[in-house]
Order: sequence, then C-alpha cells, then structure tokens
Amino acid sequence: MRSVDVLIVGAGPAGAAAAIVAARGGLSALMVDKATFPRDKCCGDGLTTGALRELESLGFDPSRVPSWQVTDTVWMTSPSGQRINYELPSGKGQYAAIARRVEFDNVLVEMAVEAGAELAQGCTLTEVAAHADGVRAMVDGLGEVNAQYLVAADGMWSRSRKLLGVAAPTDSYRGEWHAFRQYFTNVGPAAARDLHVWFEPDLLPGYMWSFPLPGNRANVGFGIDRSRQSVQKMADQWPDLLSRPHIREVLGPDAVPESRHTAWPIPARVDDAVLTTTRTFFVGDAAAATDVLTGEGIAQALQTGMWSAEAILEHRSDPAAATAGYTRRVRHGLVADHRMSAGLRKILASNRGARWSIRLTGSNAWTRRNFVRWMFEDYPRAQLFTPRRWHREMFVAPGAYQGTELATSGAASLPGKSDD
Repeated sequence: MRSVDVLIVGAGPAGAAAAIVAARGGLSALMVDKATFPRDKCCGDGLTTGALRELESLGFDPSRVPSWQVTDTVWMTSPSGQRINYELPSGKGQYAAIARRVEFDNVLVEMAVEAGAELAQGCTLTEVAAHADGVRAMVDGLGEVNAQYLVAADGMWSRSRKLLGVAAPTDSYRGEWHAFRQYFTNVGPAAARDLHVWFEPDLLPGYMWSFPLPGNRANVGFGIDRSRQSVQKMADQWPDLLSRPHIREVLGPDAVPESRHTAWPIPARVDDAVLTTTRTFFVGDAAAATDVLTGEGIAQALQTGMWSAEAILEHRSDPAAATAGYTRRVRHGLVADHRMSAGLRKILASNRGARWSIRLTGSNAWTRRNFVRWMFEDYPRAQLFTPRRWHREMFVAPGAYQGTELATSGAASLPGKSDD
C-alpha cells in the first residue's frame, strides 16, 4: 500500500497539468494511466492562443516537440465558397501552433515527472471510494493507493466517475461533437504552410480543417454536431470531402494518407457537468470542458487541471473549501464563455448564418484580425460581457513565447485579402 497527497487518474494534458502544479507546490502526486507513453491521442493537434499561454505559464518548452509548427495565417471558406485570409499578428509571439499529440502529451508527462510527480503507466483504476478522511483506490499493477485527494482526468467516460457513482448527464451521452482525423504527407504548399477551415454546407455547424505540420505534412479532418448528423456516416463522407475540388486544390495532387483515419467523441457541456464530489475533482474531458463552438479543448484541459491543484494547495486541510473553490473557479472561468459559444453555434448551424458570419468578419483588416484572435481564444469568448475580466491590454496582448525563434508557416503566406 502506498500513500500520496494527490492521486491523478489520467496523464493527458489535464492530468499532467494538475501533477505539475501539485508537485511544484510540494505535494506528493501519483499519475496513473492505462496507456504507456508516448501514446497517440486522436485530435486535430491545434493549439490556440489560450492553450499556448497556459503552456507558457507552466514553463513548457516548444523546442522539445519535434512536430511543433507555428502558423499566423488562417484561411476560412464559407458555405458559398467565399475564401478569406485571416492573419494573426506576426512578430508578437505565437498565436496558433500545431503539435502532434503523441509528442505533445509526452512532453507534458515528462514535465510532471521532472517536477517530482510519479508516473505509473499501463495501470488501470479498478476500485475507488472517497471518504471524509481520504480517498482509497485499487490500481491494477500497483495495488492499494491512499490519497488525500483524487483528480479525475480520465476522459468523457471517466472510470473514476463511474466507480464513485457520480452520474453522467445521461446514460447514453456521447458528447456534443464527433471528430474524424487522418494524417497526410506530400501535401501541397498551401496545406504545408497555412491553416485552413472549410464550413461545408453539409457539415454545419461543423467544419473541415487542414492543419500544417513539418515535412510537407498535414492533419486533415472534420467535426460534426452529433445532434444534427449521424456518426455512422462519417467514414462514408470522408472520400467525398477529400475529392471536392476546392479542398483537393489546397491539399495538392500528390497528397496521400500516411496512416489510417481515426475518430473520437468530444464532450462540451461544462455548464451541466458534475465538477466535484467528496475530495474529488473532475478535469478536462471528465468535466466536459471543451469549447462547444469549435470542439477545441486543450486550453480548458490545462486550465481545469491547474485549477484543481491550486485549489488543493490553497485549502489542503479543508476538502470542502478546496472542492468549492475549484467549482467556483470553473464556473467563473468557463461557463459564461460556454454559453456564448453555444449561442453562436446556433448561428453557424445554417448556411445563411455561416455565410454572413464569414462575410461580416472578413469585411476589413480590423474585423479579420480581431475575429481570428477571438476564435483562437486570445481572450475569453464572453470577455465583453464579463466586466470582472476586463483589463487594459485584453484586446492587444502579445501572443505566447514572445521572442522565441521557432519555425513559422506564416512567412510565405498569401496576401491578406478576400478570395471570391
């Protein structure tokens, strides 16, 4: 039997962030994960400005990730075919990056171990019970583990949540989004250089993407709203999407898949999620903390993981205060933004709404620049409507890693203009 201050189930970005903060704060932290790292995670691999800022605050070094690619140009295509170039600020830090999850997640795990956390890989949680005086767990391969606190970072179908008897929103819950991804190599210069988003009429309010990676490679995929489309049709849709002339033009004639396609569900209902129970914190996908507008969740995973550890450090001897503090932080930090995203998602659900959104936001340089910064979580979704978060530089802050020299795909981008 072993005893630790914090048992963290799941070593993805949320769990690793919790472990880093907890260990640096002097707590003994044990991460357990059923996988063995490095392991892949089906994902679009995109990192928003919000995610980059959280990573910078953790001391994350992008140079440790071989596939790290910075981009400052985003091309969006409306359902009518209007194509507009949205440029992120250049020379002021990083606002968007792409990094393969197999590498990115592994670096976060390494950081947690370097901070003093322990990692148990290939280990599955089999039993857990939370009591007033602590958490008792059984972990396959480790045996009994006693902890003062539990951080459940084990995904939307959290095993911790099930074992603790904390109900999911519904027994049949499968997430708000479902996404589909495949890596391509030998892509054309447009796909190798810039980030592309297509709002295809038959995907709305979902979208298709192509995210650049080093070596003339790209992460290509699409996401759908589960309430509007059948997941079973996604594999059938894929060849058709890839064959569309405007998409094929970007990918290039020589682009070929380098691996099989994969798919995954995305939970996005943090406003309705169970965030805590006795001495326990649900973080990342276990808290359904993904942005409901875009399906992006790395920033939210990092935030919730860090907030859980900070709550424990602040109220180490008062579990009720710790869980209450974490719940309050999540509600204040994410729920207003979730509701704003949910409202805007309804606009993008129609051809007309999506067309006019692209047309209005792309009408001039100012709207393009500020819209893409907002989309990439440069500032919170509902910033304008939450005065408590106002500050002098909220709309002009530099990106993350300002002054860091890393490869950027934006240097040779096409001119910033509408392409009708």
